[in-house]
Amino acid sequence: MTAPRPAEPPSEDLSRLAELHGVAISYSPSPDRTVAASAAALTLTLAALGVDASTPGAVRAALAARERELGARLLPPTVVGWGTSPPAALAALPEGSRLRIETEQGETRASAEQLPPGVHRLTATVPDGRTATAHLVIAPARLPSPTGRSYGLLVQLYSLLSRRSWGMGDLGDLAELAGWAGRSLGAGFVQVNPLHAAVPGAPTDPSPYRPSSRRFPDPVHLRIEDVPECAYVGDRERLRALLERSGRLREAVLDKGALIDRDAVWELKREALELLCEVPLGPGRRAAYCDFLAEQGQALEDHATWCALAEVHGSDWHRWPTGLRDPRSAETVRARNGLMDRVDFWSRLAWLTDSQLTAAQRAGREAGMPVGIVHDLAVGVHPGGADAWAQQEYFAAGMSVGAPPDAFNARGQDWGLPPWRPDRLAESGYAPFRELLRALFRYAGALRIDHVMGLFRLWWVPLGHPPTEGTYVRYDAEAMLAVLVLEASRAGALVIGEDLGTVEPGVREALRERGVLGTSVLWFERDWEGDGRPLPPDRWRADCLATATTHDLPSTAARLTGEHVELRDSLGLLTRPLQQERAEAAADTAEWLALLTELNLLHGTGGTDTSSEEAEIQAVHRFLLRTPARMVGVWLPDGVGDRRPQNLPGTWDQYPNWRLPIADAAGRPVTLEDLAASPRLHALIEVLRQPPDASGG
Repeated sequence: MTAPRPAEPPSEDLSRLAELHGVAISYSPSPDRTVAASAAALTLTLAALGVDASTPGAVRAALAARERELGARLLPPTVVGWGTSPPAALAALPEGSRLRIETEQGETRASAEQLPPGVHRLTATVPDGRTATAHLVIAPARLPSPTGRSYGLLVQLYSLLSRRSWGMGDLGDLAELAGWAGRSLGAGFVQVNPLHAAVPGAPTDPSPYRPSSRRFPDPVHLRIEDVPECAYVGDRERLRALLERSGRLREAVLDKGALIDRDAVWELKREALELLCEVPLGPGRRAAYCDFLAEQGQALEDHATWCALAEVHGSDWHRWPTGLRDPRSAETVRARNGLMDRVDFWSRLAWLTDSQLTAAQRAGREAGMPVGIVHDLAVGVHPGGADAWAQQEYFAAGMSVGAPPDAFNARGQDWGLPPWRPDRLAESGYAPFRELLRALFRYAGALRIDHVMGLFRLWWVPLGHPPTEGTYVRYDAEAMLAVLVLEASRAGALVIGEDLGTVEPGVREALRERGVLGTSVLWFERDWEGDGRPLPPDRWRADCLATATTHDLPSTAARLTGEHVELRDSLGLLTRPLQQERAEAAADTAEWLALLTELNLLHGTGGTDTSSEEAEIQAVHRFLLRTPARMVGVWLPDGVGDRRPQNLPGTWDQYPNWRLPIADAAGRPVTLEDLAASPRLHALIEVLRQPPDASGG
């Protein structure tokens, strides 16, 4: 067997061409190691950006063209200004240049001084008569910091069933949870998983992080009985039968050990929604729906059209008839006109879901929450879904987002999500990103940005190639951040960046400068530049959401007992001997428990006796209170001793990812009603309600 040939190194011209297009020619998996990108990776990535680098001659021609373009360019496609300061890019214009700025507010200005926040249109004319136009993004200098400290709950919504939900948690449950947590627990927020629209069809990918659309929410989360038209459905017998079937689905999960079956839930809800949408809207409801259609415009029409076409042709638009693969083609227009009833149906569902999301946020704020619902923005979308179809010009064909090889994953990762093209985003003034954020901020008190490092760069993997043969592509982070800060400030919302794992230098500092909070998870907070021991609470950063765990990690109970190692061993996921993994996990836990003991945090609550495990979980959260973190999150399953992770990275069908209800220490599902009455959860929340200096030590 012959050894594989090493990847061909790129030529000097190819490397230069790549760098001029923001394509990295190397990456550093660790501070002491640099890995060069292959010529094939650079060539394929450049091709996805519309640059021919297939031959040495093509490389030379493309390089000369790019150098001419950049040399002649007066302004970048999008210019950024922060606060009231003039944009830095304008300082590079020749002296005597004239400006014309058409503001978003409809004014015309001749100066960039004191511009209002917004996305304006800039025209610059230099003394020799040349002109240039650009989008001008003016954003506040930074987002305000959260007022005071707040604590809240983290939950995967589908996993939280009530005695009213149809086999999985829904938006009625979210509103109830927010109202109860705000009023009874003093919580400041509830953070949920992405509620983006999934790709339809059975079996549906249950992961909320690979949606069909990030722009519109998934109607599977609707509480059917909360839709006003439900009271006026003509076929009451059919609706009653659906309610009975939904009850059996719920009972199977809560009482018989069944997994959450999203497809079965959606089958029932879709049938019910067909009935509801036969009910004529009253004048007020009709006016509200028309307003929603007008506000959402082309984006909603595209989304609903894709949903209607997917009912006929399947959920991967690449396999549709050729004419329908283009959302602007004459064939698509004719098909839309022929499916207008279905387009209206899907538009109506988007409106209903938006309304219930808004109601959940209102319930939280009315319950006294300063933040309310924290929504989650996934890093990308499914390549066959609605967004990838409707916004094809903004996605890099033939590419997928992932992660390079590192110390934890020698093969790298391919997430199967097409990346946005940075050049097309800049040329549009980041219109798709702005519209996406504006849609989410309609009903979010805060937004968590999954893999926030993607605002700076993403690892592009050519389709059909392993992740090791990818490379980083850089985005205009200043412009992406400016759009994010602009839209969040307009909504009065916070932004939390998920910045766990490998983060290139300068990213956390840039985010902090603009008021974007980070994410700190207890088990990862160690003195990595020193002795590697657990980081004392006073050395944690303040601008973050601090938690004990997340949906991708073991629950705190499993971490403390070492059960997470046994689970991975049972699934064949360990890469080292079981005894070695056990010993390392036990040593890690012991170091943290020693620090908790040293700080006098490991004790019962309010003079009552608690189990050792409960006391340790409470101590972990007392520790989080000792940090300066502005937000402290409780993984809701930790409140009842749940052992199982909601998602186990590295597994597909070996583990029921995204399909488990919240359960107690014995594995019995726990309903929302059970949670509200749980002494264990209330005891944990009481820890958070104490001032830090009263929580021990």
